[in-house]
Amino acid sequence: MTAEVLPLFPLNTVLYPGIPLPLHVFEPRYRQLVRDLLDGPGPRRFGVVAIRRGLEVGETERPELHTVGCVADVRRVDPYDDGRYDLLTVGGPRFRLVDVDDALPYLRATVGYLPDVAGDGAAERVGAVVKAFDDYADALGGNAPDLPDDDPVLASYVVAAALRLDLPDKQELLALTDAAARLRRELWLLRRETALARATPDEVAMEGPFSLN
Repeated sequence: MTAEVLPLFPLNTVLYPGIPLPLHVFEPRYRQLVRDLLDGPGPRRFGVVAIRRGLEVGETERPELHTVGCVADVRRVDPYDDGRYDLLTVGGPRFRLVDVDDALPYLRATVGYLPDVAGDGAAERVGAVVKAFDDYADALGGNAPDLPDDDPVLASYVVAAALRLDLPDKQELLALTDAAARLRRELWLLRRETALARATPDEVAMEGPFSLN
């Protein structure tokens, strides 16, 4: 497990490998994080970790974090005159927190990178997940994005990002050890959420159309 020190950006969301994440950076400590990335030698990347307890902004105490996060590779930076930034990032490798340091205005962490493997039976599970994913999107009144059925690891992350779930379920999917386990869990979740959507269509309609976001 390769170790590295990363700046951290705690969020009330879960980032997955290969999935885009746009961010609007306005809080002073995270403006500093972006400035430090821009002034540094690269690569321009930071760690996104979901918050278990606490707030994204305005907290003076360190939030309680989940232990597994995902690298955000910065692909584009659009600065504002007042010091804010719009970022376009894409999920990189997953990591596990080893140690967290709060000496700077923003958190930094020593992280150990986690392997991304397909696992036994992953390729065979993709077909069932594709069908369940289409049924789920139809129940929500939209169209499912195409899944890369030749890449079970990426397919597992696309489904995880698209599913409308509470944060603990999203985090569970990120932390599973391989794509086979993730796809197996997603198949169960897709069937559950599809049944719920069809049982309560009026409530689902109020939430808006299905989308990857």
